[in-house]
Amino acid sequence: METIVGQDVLVCKAILENNGVVAIPTETVYGLAGNAMNIAAIHKIYEVKNRPKENPLIVHISSFQELEKYAFDIPIIAYKLMSAFWPGPLTLLLKKKANIPDEATANSPLAAFRVPNHLLTLALLQSIDFPLVAPSANPFGYISPTSADHVIEQLNGKIPYILDGGFCEKGIESTIVGFDGEQTIIYRTGSLDIDTISFVLEEPVLIFDESTSKKPITSGMMKYHYSPLTPMVLVDNLDDFEVSNDLKIGFIRFKNQLQLADNELQIILSPTGDLNETAKNLYAALHEMDKKNVELIIAEKVPHQGIGIAINDRLLKASSR
Repeated sequence: METIVGQDVLVCKAILENNGVVAIPTETVYGLAGNAMNIAAIHKIYEVKNRPKENPLIVHISSFQELEKYAFDIPIIAYKLMSAFWPGPLTLLLKKKANIPDEATANSPLAAFRVPNHLLTLALLQSIDFPLVAPSANPFGYISPTSADHVIEQLNGKIPYILDGGFCEKGIESTIVGFDGEQTIIYRTGSLDIDTISFVLEEPVLIFDESTSKKPITSGMMKYHYSPLTPMVLVDNLDDFEVSNDLKIGFIRFKNQLQLADNELQIILSPTGDLNETAKNLYAALHEMDKKNVELIIAEKVPHQGIGIAINDRLLKASSR
């Protein structure tokens, strides 16, 4: 199969209407999209990614007005979050209607919904009469793609079309939020940080403890994820690290250069210490480091605040393979 990279929404529309799959850009990462209401398309996504069937998908819709077609018993607080953050990197875990197949949710009665904030993908969603499921456009467990180049490197020959929307603005996945009675719970940290959500709701928000669940409740909850092919270790701080002469090591640093290491084997995520810039550059740095033929990647944690909580989650899972 030839994989074409382009910006033709109508080509994507035709492929999707024939129950094919395409890669689409969002503000977070590129997704591998298919008809959320078609079981064959859903199976194709799992097959292309080699994704475990017990790992649910996220349903992408064109606007919050579409949500009630596919979800019911929606909490009032969910509407408040939609009003504040859609389109954007917020995913809501809600009771699904029967028109969303169980195959898309790993047989859960809940489905995850979001409205992505990317003009090309919104135009695509508005041109079709069905929602899209779209996990990240990469083989399962590997680094999420934040550019069309990342997708072609990983899925060339496996999908017919990549809708090229440039480099992703946010750089890490959406935040997944669910509800337990009156309590709002973050099931996956992401581009929308907990403090911003709490501020809008004017109440505390909990982060779900993944260790209490035997199987994924929603996307992004597997033990390892986002991993480079090169073995990776996560450390608290690299300032006092002694460089080994025995191994070719690549370093991923938050903001400061490591003085004793080869500059070609270092990637600084944000020279100014900006956590949003760090998030945007994180996956691109992992992709780049995987090409440097190092024997080991050592990454350091970022400040555990704001979006830094999600960045550290990705770094931890990337180093858990």
